[in-house]
Amino acid sequence: MVVTHASRSAPDATTHTDAERADIELLRGLVAIESLSNEEGAAVSYLRALMAARGFTLIDDSAGSAVGTIGAGERHIVLLGHIDTVPGRIPVEIKDGVLHGRGAVDAKGPLATFVAAATAAAAATGGLNKRVTVVGATGEEIIGSPGAHQVATWPAPDFCIIGEPSGWDALCLGYRGSLSLIYRLRRSTRHTAGPGESVAQAAVDFWNSLMAELAEWNATATNSFTSIGHSLRGFNTVGDGLTDEAVLSIGLRLPPELDVDRLLERIRELALDAAVEIDGLQLGYRTTKRSKLVPPFLRAIRAHGGMPSFTLKLGTSDMNVVGPVWDCPIAAYGPGDSSLDHTPEERIELAEYLRAVKILADVLVAL
Repeated sequence: MVVTHASRSAPDATTHTDAERADIELLRGLVAIESLSNEEGAAVSYLRALMAARGFTLIDDSAGSAVGTIGAGERHIVLLGHIDTVPGRIPVEIKDGVLHGRGAVDAKGPLATFVAAATAAAAATGGLNKRVTVVGATGEEIIGSPGAHQVATWPAPDFCIIGEPSGWDALCLGYRGSLSLIYRLRRSTRHTAGPGESVAQAAVDFWNSLMAELAEWNATATNSFTSIGHSLRGFNTVGDGLTDEAVLSIGLRLPPELDVDRLLERIRELALDAAVEIDGLQLGYRTTKRSKLVPPFLRAIRAHGGMPSFTLKLGTSDMNVVGPVWDCPIAAYGPGDSSLDHTPEERIELAEYLRAVKILADVLVAL
């Protein structure tokens, strides 16, 4: 099992068909519309209009996501992407076959792939004999994932594909979870020359103890995916002359099947007289190569010149939300190099995007 993966792009095409040009414009237009979490309205309207023009039936969604269905039949396939992005404006341009812009990889590239592939599959079959529902979910980049949680209330589909960058020739089979904690220590103000430690020093001691504790938990981990990741997101101290307070914002990445309650109990023991609050919790989720989704992807990737591989991601995605609820065959797929997520260099090769469209269209027909 490969844990990390750098996407390998297809050779650059010198000419494009009308359909490919339309698919490129779909992606470019979507990336050009800023859509930060909680501010996705304009991008949702754009995507809904394009889906309607491509023959999708639009579905109103209480979480504000862009939702459209194409095809008809008893079998139902949900293509769940997300339309929001993290902050950071990157000038949108196409240069030397590469589209630059915030969201090009995470995750408007995969989302545009979903719409384009469903359109192509419907055209190739004269109308799909199954329902394919594309979701451009809101709020994936923030705690709560309201778009995915709303979708999770639907009846379980027969198959679900999550729109995240795996590379055109790879499938992602799992994501670690996340735990956000707020450590808060309040003590009476003391003179800096007096006995005892400051709240800042106590907070530092707690952090060091937590690092030692996690090192013990990770001693038996076989790779990064099965280990607990950690980050100190913020450290602040304040005082009003009577009370001093130290606050740490901590993020942990959780492998699937971790005993989270036991971990929290140990963290609170280490915190001594400080309070530890849960600011957000999402459990990890992992599927297997035995999923019924895997064979059609392997065949399609090979048919388009690729050598299929599998990945496990160290972050989270909406797979963590719907996977445990639906318990259906599920995997994540989409073009793009995930190492460019959230970076100033975010970009996607158009040749890779177009090849992913063809592969996913083949998969939708095969399913």
